[in-house]
Amino acid sequence: MTRSGSKSPTDLWSVAGTGVQKRSDHVATEEPMEIRLLAGLQRRTVAVTMRTPGHDFELASGFLFAEGVFATRDQVHRLTYCTDPQIDADQHYNIVQVGLRAHELPDLAVLERHFYTTSACGVCGKASLEALHIRGCAKLPPGPQVAAETLAGLPDKLKAAQGVFRTTGGLHAAALFDSNGTLVIVREDVGRHNALDKVIGWAFLEGRLPLADHLVMVSGRASFELVQKSLVARVPVLCAVSAPSSLAVDLAREFGMTLVGFLRGDRFNIYAGPERVRVASHVPDR
Repeated sequence: MTRSGSKSPTDLWSVAGTGVQKRSDHVATEEPMEIRLLAGLQRRTVAVTMRTPGHDFELASGFLFAEGVFATRDQVHRLTYCTDPQIDADQHYNIVQVGLRAHELPDLAVLERHFYTTSACGVCGKASLEALHIRGCAKLPPGPQVAAETLAGLPDKLKAAQGVFRTTGGLHAAALFDSNGTLVIVREDVGRHNALDKVIGWAFLEGRLPLADHLVMVSGRASFELVQKSLVARVPVLCAVSAPSSLAVDLAREFGMTLVGFLRGDRFNIYAGPERVRVASHVPDR
């Protein structure tokens, strides 16, 4: 099976009732991506993740920013693919090198649990919540006010923007909206964490952080790590098509984030921060 960007052709056997038919289709591409940090003469592989090729520099930047490896755009000198002649040319685009302006690599202890991450859920726990306090993440300030009707329109806007999903049916998505519900950017990936990293990485590289007065909508469930990544980017409202986890709810409540789950049509649940949601000209009580 030969890949072509974010989707790859494949043959399959389609069964309907008692009939079977062989046909061609497309599936979402999944390949490993190695993230290397370079500083001075030092070089270190800090993560390997399974992802859908495309927007790789955003993925690397968003991941490293959310994990606290760097905080500002000017700390990053350049992002490149590997061109080492000793590596198979087919793999050059599966290795992203992030060059820092510093002469030495930063403390990378925060990344030890991520040396190998999958496209599914990462490792998280109460210690991760405490680590956010240690990193100096502050509670989100009040606002913005968002109408319930605005939230209700997000799933359809997200679905309409998922171009690769329409042809493969196998990708998660994360989208950034302004507080009026206008789509800013959407990214797709086999991993829901990767999709959000790409969105945050785009904002990081474009100098759009922090993302106050913005909303994030994700296509799956709301895990602890999705809330954590949104918090670091200072996103005040995170919405998910499916359910949140218990630790995601704890994190959102502790840091003053609005967390919405089961957002489908005009029905949704508010698990944290109801004061930001305006329902029929009434803001729910805390």
